[in-house]
Parts: sequence; structure tokens; C-alpha cells
Amino acid sequence: MSLAPRAVLVHRVTEYEELLARHGTHGQAAFFLSRRGRDIEEVRRRHERTRRAMAEVASAIPLRWRQARVERADLDRFLFGPEDVVVVVGQDGLVANAAKYLNGQPVVGIDADPGRNPGVLVRHRAADAGALLAAASGTATSGTKTAARATGTATDRAAGTVVEELTMVEAVTDDAQRLVALNEIYLGPPGHQTARYTLGLDGERSDAAPPEPQASSGVLVGTGTGATGWLRSLREQRSSGLGMPVPTDRRLAWFVREAWPSPTTGTTRVEGLLSPGETLRITVESDRLVAFGDGMESDALELTWGQTVRVGVSQTALRLLA
Repeated sequence: MSLAPRAVLVHRVTEYEELLARHGTHGQAAFFLSRRGRDIEEVRRRHERTRRAMAEVASAIPLRWRQARVERADLDRFLFGPEDVVVVVGQDGLVANAAKYLNGQPVVGIDADPGRNPGVLVRHRAADAGALLAAASGTATSGTKTAARATGTATDRAAGTVVEELTMVEAVTDDAQRLVALNEIYLGPPGHQTARYTLGLDGERSDAAPPEPQASSGVLVGTGTGATGWLRSLREQRSSGLGMPVPTDRRLAWFVREAWPSPTTGTTRVEGLLSPGETLRITVESDRLVAFGDGMESDALELTWGQTVRVGVSQTALRLLA
């Protein structure tokens, strides 16, 4: 007998809850902010809007379904199941935080504070949760789905639901550690030191340039979803003409941050695009580098001198209800 679907509500601690945890009471937190010209009431109102959205979504879960909740800080310890429907209630970034721990489960993004979030990934309102859950359940259980990888969408005929398959990026080390991300993967020093490595490309044309030793503040490899964030900042900062992918595009963009020219390090390879089958190959020549995805520094790969990591398009995609 198959299990009933499980709705997993992903959320994060609000700013108001963080203030209470730090200062103990509402009054003490209000006093702390007022001494700095800030008003706690707006923070409290945002907290209440988030909690109302959570309650509305929870009440829309069908009675026969199972349900669970997981806070952002606990995502790396939570076990998602194949029958899960993941409901992210919060900001766009929270969808990216959850995506790296999923393997094809449908995701519904609920905007907990409409008008404050861009709504790129949290596209829906809490009032629509009931219909969205029913549709998401169909995409999770139906075997009549047809995928169109050219456009990155999949249509479930049974539910009449459009699911966007957003490209993800993955890093794989030479000892089989794996990291995936929805926006971008950063590889570089854990602090403010210089990262030293050799950068090469696998799967390129035979006339490609040889690997290049580099010294920089790190390398960023990201998707079309991440092209509106950190990648965009780098692109605009250097007035790059690199054509950026869109979220459903099966390509990645990569940038080297602040490459430093020296007698032993070069700066000829500082940006580019990766298609499926191509990987950016980085061989570490520092005592310690880290690789983490979507700002989750607490869940990073530790890399030491001599290790090699390859970064490319992931076979896993985020299945987001449009």
C-alpha cells in the first residue's frame, strides 16, 4: 500500500523571533531598537503575516495527508521522502535553500509577505494552497507526465499542472563528495585569504586553451535562476558581455572573482558558459578551500591541497509549480 502524500512546510525563523531570542522579551527588544531609531512594530507585523500564511497553508492540507515542518537551519538534517510535496512559505531564497536537499519532489512557493518579496520562486499566495497541493500531488504520483527539456517545463495531464524544471548546478570532488545548488556554487577561501588553484575545462573543443594557474578571491558557477543575484553583480561590475542563461536553460555561467596576475598565475580565463557535458575543473593549490551553495556556508565541502573538484550542470532539477 502506497503512503499518503506528506506535505512538508519549509519555513525560517522570523526577524521578530530572532529579536526575542536575543533580548528575552518584546519590551526589551523594543527598547533596544528604539535606542537606535528603529520601530519594532513593523518587524512584529511581518512576523504576524508570516505566521498567518503558515497557518492558512497548514489548514489547507487534506486531512488524509501526513504533514511535517522543517526550519531552514535544520534542512541538512531532514530526510525528504519521494512522496513529499514541499511547500516553502517565505522568501525566494528559502526555495533555493531547500532545493539542494530535494530529488524531484514537487515544490510550491508561497509568498508570506506579498509586495516585499520579488516573487521569482515564491509565486503563489497562501489562499491558493489547497488547489496547489492537489495539483502538486498529481505531479508527484501521476505517470503521465511529458517533459520538454528544451523549454524546461513538464505538463502533468492528470492534474493539468505546469511544472517548471529549473536547472541546478553541482560540484563533485575526486573523493565523490557532491554538492548541488539552485542559484550558484562558490568555491574559494573560507575567509579573506587568496585562493590558489588551477582552472581548466573538460568537454570543450579540442582547440581549447590549456589549464591556467590562478590566484583569486574565488570562483562562482551559477544557473539562470542565480543570474539575477550574485552572478548578475559580477557581470555588471566588470561590464561583461556574457549572455546569461534563463532559469530553465540547461547552461551555467561562471566567473572568477578578482583574478590576480603574477609571474605564476594568469587572468585569461575569468568567465564563460558551460553546457551539459562540460565541467569547470579546479585543482586546489591552497591549504584549505571550501565549496558551498546558495549561501549555506554551514553545509560546505572542505577541500585541501591537491584535490580536484568538477562543477557542471546537475542531472537533478527543481520541479517548481508555475
